[in-house]
Amino acid sequence: MADLKDFAEQLVNLTVKEVNELADILKEEYGIEPAAAAVAVAAGGGAAEGGEAAEEKSEFDVILTAAGGSKLAVVKLVKELTGLGLKEAKDIVDSAPKAVKEGISKDEAEGIKKSLEEAGAEVELK
Repeated sequence: MADLKDFAEQLVNLTVKEVNELADILKEEYGIEPAAAAVAVAAGGGAAEGGEAAEEKSEFDVILTAAGGSKLAVVKLVKELTGLGLKEAKDIVDSAPKAVKEGISKDEAEGIKKSLEEAGAEVELK
């Protein structure tokens, strides 16, 4: 059990760059798509925190309100998180405020929000 807690702690503390590297490894070596890897990491990140508010609302939307100073990094991350092409991801970032993901769990939404904020974006959950 302690090993799983340590593993969860490691997942929660991954940087965006490390998440991207993990996604590449999972895709190349295990055939798991990066969007699925991001969901797994996001779910792991939320699991370490309390989830009492999940009872109140079960579906959340991740809204990109502004790209921030590092627009290219945000576009790449949106592309990876959504599985969209580069042009579609850029369109989402350019048309902020815009939903990146809709109708997802609180844990997943918080993980995505954290990743986007680390990339420099301004994000809100609804």
